Amino acid sequence: MSWVWAIIVGLVLGLIAKVIIPGKQAIPLWLTMLCGLAGALLGNWGAEVLGVRHTHGVDWIRHLLQLAGAVIVVALANRLWTGVRDRRGERVR
Repeated sequence: MSWVWAIIVGLVLGLIAKVIIPGKQAIPLWLTMLCGLAGALLGNWGAEVLGVRHTHGVDWIRHLLQLAGAVIVVALANRLWTGVRDRRGERVR
C-alpha cells in the first residue's frame, strides 16, 4: 500500500511542479510522476540534512522541500526530454 501512496504523491508533486514552472513542459505523465517521486525523495533527504524532525501536525517544511525538489527534477527532466526529442528530429509538443 505504501507504493500506491508513493505513486499518488509523486503524481501530485509532479503536476504541481509543472504548474509552478513557467512555460509548457513537454514531458509525458508517467515521467511527471517519476520526477515528482524523485523530488519527494530529494526533499526528504534535504529535510534529513537540515535536521527537520517529524512534527505533531503537518510537516510543512518537509513538504515544501519535497515540492522544491520536484520543481528542480521536473525542470531538468523537461530540458533533457526536449533535447533528446529535438536531436532525434521528432516534433516536440
